[in-house]
Amino acid sequence: MKVNLSEAKNIIKKYCAKEGALIPLLQDVQAIYGYVPEEVVELISKELSIFPVEIYGVLTFYAQFYLTPRGKHTIKVCQGTACHVMGGGEILSYLSDTLGIREGETTEDGIFSLERVACLGCCGMAPVIMVDNDFYGKCTIKKMEDILSNYQKEKSI
Repeated sequence: MKVNLSEAKNIIKKYCAKEGALIPLLQDVQAIYGYVPEEVVELISKELSIFPVEIYGVLTFYAQFYLTPRGKHTIKVCQGTACHVMGGGEILSYLSDTLGIREGETTEDGIFSLERVACLGCCGMAPVIMVDNDFYGKCTIKKMEDILSNYQKEKSI
């Protein structure tokens, strides 16, 4: 899939005169594309005279950046101590089996990406998942079925 670079060029212009602005530049790129495409890394490298390896060093160091397209909805499953003890591992396994993907992957239809996270900071509501910016606490397999169903219905509307 070819990436339209016009928006990336505008973002690069915004940051080209600012020293040490690589991270905010990459954040803005990811906000537009949903990930940081290889073509944009090449463009940044050329325009800002930064070696691609330096850019990839930043992209792979920080967990906030993605190098592959993400799903429309990102499901984050907390695996902190409270969530793990209360069934977070089983919920992660259920979602992985149901969606047919492993953590870090995206469904073929591009609807869901699945992530394991160390802590979502909602221990009193364990086990917790987060879909995009929405938190769901006291999760069960049945609750996961309902949550997935709601997001899948959105697709057909």
